[in-house]
Amino acid sequence: MNYPEKLLDTPVEFLRGVGPVKAELLRKELDICTFGDLLLHFPYRYLDSNHLNRICDLRPDQEWVQLRGVIARIREEGHNFKKRLTAVLYDQTGQVELIWFQGGAYVRKHLQEGATYSIFGKISYFNGQPNMAHPEIELFQAGQPLPALQPVYSTTEKLRAKGLSNRTFAHLQHALWERLQPKDIGEFLPGNILTEYRLMPRFQSLRQIHFPESEQHRDAALFRLKWEEFFLLHLRMGRLKIRNHQQAGFTFENVGDHFNHFFTRHLPFELTRAQKRVIREIRQDTRSGHQMNRLLQGDVGSGKTIVALMALLLAAGNGFQGVLMAPTEILARQHYEDICGLLKKMDVDVRLLTGSVKGKERRETLTALAEGNCSIIVGTHALVEKKVVFRNLGLAIIDEQHRFGVVQRARLWEKNRLPPHILVMTATPIPRTLAMTIYGDLDVSVIDELPPGRKPIQTIHRTEAYRAQVMQFIRKEIHEGRQIYVVYPLIDESEKMDYESLMAGIEQLKAWFPEPDYRVAMVHGKQNPEERQRNMERFVNGYANILVATTVIEVGVNVPNASVMIIESAERFGLSQLHQLRGRVGRGSEKSYCILLTGGHISNESRQRMDIMVRSQDGFVIASEDLKMRGPGDIYGTRQSGALPLKLGDIIQDTTILENARLAAQSLLDSDPELKHPQNQHLKSWLQNSAQGKEKRAWSTIS
Repeated sequence: MNYPEKLLDTPVEFLRGVGPVKAELLRKELDICTFGDLLLHFPYRYLDSNHLNRICDLRPDQEWVQLRGVIARIREEGHNFKKRLTAVLYDQTGQVELIWFQGGAYVRKHLQEGATYSIFGKISYFNGQPNMAHPEIELFQAGQPLPALQPVYSTTEKLRAKGLSNRTFAHLQHALWERLQPKDIGEFLPGNILTEYRLMPRFQSLRQIHFPESEQHRDAALFRLKWEEFFLLHLRMGRLKIRNHQQAGFTFENVGDHFNHFFTRHLPFELTRAQKRVIREIRQDTRSGHQMNRLLQGDVGSGKTIVALMALLLAAGNGFQGVLMAPTEILARQHYEDICGLLKKMDVDVRLLTGSVKGKERRETLTALAEGNCSIIVGTHALVEKKVVFRNLGLAIIDEQHRFGVVQRARLWEKNRLPPHILVMTATPIPRTLAMTIYGDLDVSVIDELPPGRKPIQTIHRTEAYRAQVMQFIRKEIHEGRQIYVVYPLIDESEKMDYESLMAGIEQLKAWFPEPDYRVAMVHGKQNPEERQRNMERFVNGYANILVATTVIEVGVNVPNASVMIIESAERFGLSQLHQLRGRVGRGSEKSYCILLTGGHISNESRQRMDIMVRSQDGFVIASEDLKMRGPGDIYGTRQSGALPLKLGDIIQDTTILENARLAAQSLLDSDPELKHPQNQHLKSWLQNSAQGKEKRAWSTIS
């Protein structure tokens, strides 16, 4: 074989102990293709080899334990897919059953009855007796020195079945490090940064994270690698923000008559201080001559739509067209109706374009856009189709932008000779630390106060045992003229059990609320758009008393007469989603309620979520709690990037490191925004390789 110029680019199959079969599995299961990928497969914890659990001391509240004992009674039980391997581990204080449901044949070949083994795994109990499924197991050799801290690597069932256990990963890392030299792992951080922030050199940090000489060495390696992750993340975001600010954009020189007439004559209520501040920020961006790239955050009901409308009027007053793109037809139509209602006394042409707009109406809308007669267009992803041509698109507003793909959004940018100003809006509040981390390339505006008159929503947690009382409460509210939402957790429209649960719930509700005294409408993702829209309109116009829905009503639906939100199986929702759903009520003058219905026995984490919802209505507080409980992955999904590009850093636990690295990145960009200084060339090269999709190999390009 002709080996690559860089050792770390070598295919992993050429590492001692791997070979073609295991290499293919590593690629499929963990995306480990090269020596470099294996090097970046970090331990997720460490075992203290001096600390062993005694079997007699095991408790049900323990999880991961390390045992040492003699193996006996090795047996193969069951047949076909129920076949399993069992053994018993004895120490001087008791016994534990070991079970392998997969890969038993491989494990059996390597087990010796009567031999002593070191065992590591997750303990569980069956009929009061401890057992361990698929433990890490290694023959104990007396007199062989063990490192004080042994790395523990993540693996999968398929890898274990082929002998690629945690201990095997440690052996593979040893084999890799036997071949590595400092020249193979280049340092890309400038020397002055290493000195100022007391960072361990990269070669040493990678060595110490896999095979730490002590806890102090491990901690120093972790600090260096976490700091590096945060620093690179903020550096990329900062450079992108610089480019955004340098991108030429249309200049909205005047406030314009449309904006002024609406603000002075037709605005139906006084704007909050936060709304006025955000409008000023948008005004400054759009008159600067550079493209605006701004994120607008606001809690449910904070008044983002009116800010969006005034930005659209600003564009129209300067001779430009504006787009408001929503993720669903229901939300797009509602935005359209709201805007038309607010502008009914003004001479502004507002149009709607969705998948259901057909025939003559569609042709007329497309013509009006192309000729410049339509100033404001509201729609769904139908707006990005090639047939949609604008005369002079100057502003694009994306509502709940995480629901659009990157390619969909990019098509809007190509609708004019310069990219339009961009305002993306989200009703998912994001804590400041996270917002600065994942939206560092955007200017961020926050509407952090609710309009006056919004009444608090009383949130109540009830278990299934209280269903009869909840139904009686619903009946009372309906008799007083109110409407009710009932939401089911049909998270995945393909889940058959969820769908059956939804249909069973409908039948149960109809039994409690029979026609003709009550009318129940239903909307869910399996309906065709026309049926869903028709049922939604039955509820919006007051014909239906109860709307049974899935999370399609999570965002944007506005029915002021709806005073009660019932969330079935509320334990299956995350905090932010529960808060979004709750925001569908509390929009009218009457007192509103959100009732969280759960099973009688729920996990401690679910109970904690219910308690937070009952206790707080502040979306930013709830988002912070959600972040602590679930981590940033779900929230970062709002940028459709899968997860934060962090292997080690934790934006909750490592906030001090994160802030430290962010300030360092900002300081570097302030002094050398183009990274032209000689001491920053390795760093610039690294970033360029990362940007070209070579991130996994970028660190091996510096030697």
